[in-house]
Amino acid sequence: MTPASDDGPVDPRSALAGLWAPVLTPFRDDLSVDFERFGGFCRELLDEGCHGLALLGTTSETPSLTIDERRRLLEAALAAGVPASRITCGTGACALPDAVELTRHAMQCGCLATMLLPPFYFKGIGDEGCFRSIAEVIERTGDDRLRVVLYNIPALSGVTFTPTVVQRLISAFGSIIAGIKDSSGDPMSTLRFTKAFKKLAILAGTEGYLCAALRAGASGCVTATANVRARAIRALLDDWQGAGARERQAEVTEYRASLEREVDIIVAMKRLLAERTGHAAWALVRPPLIG
Repeated sequence: MTPASDDGPVDPRSALAGLWAPVLTPFRDDLSVDFERFGGFCRELLDEGCHGLALLGTTSETPSLTIDERRRLLEAALAAGVPASRITCGTGACALPDAVELTRHAMQCGCLATMLLPPFYFKGIGDEGCFRSIAEVIERTGDDRLRVVLYNIPALSGVTFTPTVVQRLISAFGSIIAGIKDSSGDPMSTLRFTKAFKKLAILAGTEGYLCAALRAGASGCVTATANVRARAIRALLDDWQGAGARERQAEVTEYRASLEREVDIIVAMKRLLAERTGHAAWALVRPPLIG
């Protein structure tokens, strides 16, 4: 896989290719954000083999963060020396003005792309509402440099990016629509996206079926487990057609499943980091999650 280039993207499939870590958010004992630890952790993840960082998605506990905290976390990663061209930044929000503000901020910071959720509070939202929620952010941001990765996570959002919506967005906004992160957990969903949208970067939301996704034409994956297992996932991604790939795929799949068996995967990974680093505060999560 070709990592994101520090010279800026030319083609979304190559610019967004590889292993992307959706970075955990560390807290202090009072549950305030530990921005300094976050910046250092971002650098560690790149050193561990991640091609890039997907900031402020589900794994970052983003719904539990304020707009100001979200801006400051992006700035902390940049201040720690993470190239903006190796960052995709989640800018979805329930309130349209908040999503626009965050998207503009990500563009001002030079991020490779933003990740936008579909509507995720009101229920019974159809294709038209889903389309308008993304279209309004793009139109109001008003920046031709904008590149959007559509974040498909129906189990949490309650809304799916259907092929119809994706095609309408491509027809309306062209190259601004750069990719899809498919966190549906359904390998057939990822395969359908790769078949229907060959010019987009399709990123599986798990390494659990990484080889199958890559065979179908996916560009890589954005996986929470990269926070604690980046080297093993990167090794599989780099040699997914080689001898032993089937065994390596089975091993990384089982490792992820083991993290998910008893507690929320965010809680499990934070506990593991607390053990590895000896820094007990790594285990802290904000309610409603319970550490």
